[in-house]
Amino acid sequence: MKKKKVDLRDLNPDSEAEHSHDDDHNHVKTSNSFRAYIPAILSFVMLIIGTTLSYFDVSFFKNWSAILWYSIAYLPVGLPVVKEGWESIKKGDVFTEFFLMAVATIGAFVIGEFPEGVAVMLFYAVGELFQNAAVNRAKRNIKALLDVRPKEANVFRDGDYKSVSPEDVKVTEKIQIRVGEKIPLDGVLLSEKASLNTAALTGESKPSSASKNDKVYAGSINLESVIEVEVTNKFEDSSIARILHLVQKATARKSKTELFIRQFARIYTPIVVFLAIGVTFIPYFFVDDYILRDWFYRALIFLVISCPCALVISIPLGYFGGLGAASKNGILFKGASFIDAMTKINTLVMDKTGTVTKGVFKIKEVKAIGWSETEFMQYLMAMEEQSTHPIAKAILEYNAEGEDFEAQDVSEIAGKGLRGIVNGKTVLVGNKALMGTNKIAIPTETESIVDSIVLVAIDNQFAGYVVLADELKEDAKETITALHNVGIKNIMMLSGDKDSITQQVAKELNIENAKGGLLPEDKLNEVEILKKNPENKIAFIGDGINDAPVLAASNVGIAMGGLGSDVAIETADVIIQTDQPLKVVRAIKISRSTRKIVWQNIILAFGVKVIVLILGAGGLATMWEAVFADVGVALLAIMNAIRLQKMKWSI
Repeated sequence: MKKKKVDLRDLNPDSEAEHSHDDDHNHVKTSNSFRAYIPAILSFVMLIIGTTLSYFDVSFFKNWSAILWYSIAYLPVGLPVVKEGWESIKKGDVFTEFFLMAVATIGAFVIGEFPEGVAVMLFYAVGELFQNAAVNRAKRNIKALLDVRPKEANVFRDGDYKSVSPEDVKVTEKIQIRVGEKIPLDGVLLSEKASLNTAALTGESKPSSASKNDKVYAGSINLESVIEVEVTNKFEDSSIARILHLVQKATARKSKTELFIRQFARIYTPIVVFLAIGVTFIPYFFVDDYILRDWFYRALIFLVISCPCALVISIPLGYFGGLGAASKNGILFKGASFIDAMTKINTLVMDKTGTVTKGVFKIKEVKAIGWSETEFMQYLMAMEEQSTHPIAKAILEYNAEGEDFEAQDVSEIAGKGLRGIVNGKTVLVGNKALMGTNKIAIPTETESIVDSIVLVAIDNQFAGYVVLADELKEDAKETITALHNVGIKNIMMLSGDKDSITQQVAKELNIENAKGGLLPEDKLNEVEILKKNPENKIAFIGDGINDAPVLAASNVGIAMGGLGSDVAIETADVIIQTDQPLKVVRAIKISRSTRKIVWQNIILAFGVKVIVLILGAGGLATMWEAVFADVGVALLAIMNAIRLQKMKWSI
């Protein structure tokens, strides 16, 4: 991601400089917004004056004086459109909405319909202003949710804290965050505890607690006391910078519906232009009282109606609304195409650990054979220091006495465990498969243990085991019920954990199809089997690390807790920024609502246009109906799309 220099700014709420800067910024933005409407206001005032003078048949307002007046009224709103149309023609793109509006309004002047020519262009210009305002608002809403990158960092250097740009802070440096300030970079908490507002990252307004050595993320707001953090990621690699980059890319990735409508507009617009030419001249051969002016007027109406702006503006705006609503709820879609894909999902495959369970294991039992418990745990902990698995974290919380051992030449054996050297001894840490591969006999008592178990062998002799337990997330059961309620009946659980544990968890959650003891390639095979049935549209939910191949193979890959996972960011199509599986149901509902509104807009635009096209060709519609069919429908579609940003999704 390209680095951007950040202007330093005092983040103190009492800072006069900040208030002055913000006031100036808001003043400039308000001034610019008002300035955009000045041409339309000028044309509107002149149109009202002109029509009033015409209505009262004022003697001097006739012939050339009227033409001159309406021409001047036309220029503020018409000249930019004519210029845009000409620029498009020079680039080889003739049949644009600008070309259509220019031909239609200038044509109205040619046949003497001056007020209508000005009015059509005026309403078109006002519609464009409203459309642009709505699109910009949607973009700002998306960016505002995530563009909370702090502007400064208090870094400890030369015995004191100094204020610098976050981009200048190095990994392992210590930073201080005062109450009310945002954490500027990802890091590890050095203070004993912290209370953080992570709403900008997770969509959750409830404060979260962190303890010493916990990971904390850039963009979180410190709520209670001054804290210190050791930086673990550079500014450009921080969670908030990556997420912002992701969302910016998402708004650029078009859905198939969007792409189809744009391509369709390019085809149907020239067709309507030629039909309008036909409306003008073909009746000459079939109508006895043919009058060129009347049929030319009908053709102009035809052109105004054919303008595709209602479609090409309101549809992407609908997807913008969906992306913004999802981001506000802590859900990141990597593009509008995945909103469409999510609406078609009928089969959900999920991982167990870290997805429906907390992935926070606690040691229940330590059984050492031939070693003291302390020495046994020292060997085990030395190995687990090289692992990022949740079980490793639980083991490392064990309070072992004595000196720390150091592991060397540690290698991971996929789906089985770890092999390494500790104090000159070969140590194996893993599951039954790892022990079987190395022909190490294990006690029969381990067969009856349902909970997670870590087996240890030292120098090819079984040395003992550790039993650990995980627990379900608070919303796990509610998630399965909610998935059934939204029509996802086919739910499957795949886990690398023991089959007995997997079946036990599946039973608790009322999931009928579950398989455990799977390697990453086994999970992939299971999904590939499901994909052989073309009716299955599969979403996979995992942690984005071991499950990366399955995330990539599914129709929609959903990463749980992807905030700190690089693999999740790269592989998944949808990222749930919290560890709440229930958010998947919300993602489905947002996707369906977005799709519904997009199709409502398509039907509205096409339906009204077809009706008015027929009426216009038959001489039953005037320019005013044509304006409604174009600008009016566009505004209605925009208002419909904006609803997405205000909706509440109950589970």
